[in-house]
Amino acid sequence: MNYSLDDEFLLIRGKQSFLLVAKVGNRFGLCIETADDEYCQGVEPGDLVVVSAPEGGAIEPAFMLIDLVRTFHLPLLVLPKNHPGSKRISYVVSVGPEILTSCSIRRGTHPEQNLICSSDELAGIVLKGGGQNVDISCLPEGISVSHMKYEIKTEFS
Repeated sequence: MNYSLDDEFLLIRGKQSFLLVAKVGNRFGLCIETADDEYCQGVEPGDLVVVSAPEGGAIEPAFMLIDLVRTFHLPLLVLPKNHPGSKRISYVVSVGPEILTSCSIRRGTHPEQNLICSSDELAGIVLKGGGQNVDISCLPEGISVSHMKYEIKTEFS
């Protein structure tokens, strides 16, 4: 299914979890910080920023995480595979032209941006960006997709 996406967000919601999807508007370098190294990848207009909340929760932090990455270009932090803190990560972020959801990876420990940790109910979804649209394939039955608007103020009055 193909969804138009201008300045709004797409909310992909299951019964207990969700994904929030937005597109990138400008080119920038995204730094990915691991325990041993730093990787930088180019992000292009039309690429996607996806936040996954495998256990659900409030949607506002997901909006904020997307904005921290696509507007303020904050680096992503990747924990070592056996780090005890990965169990407490409620929201994870991935950035790229195509992103696959997976429930078989540990949260916050995967530096490759083509995968994002998800719940079982949202596993296997493929999100492809490009231009003004998002193509979503392998969407499980019973999962809803809706457009959302959210404005985060970036200046003080």
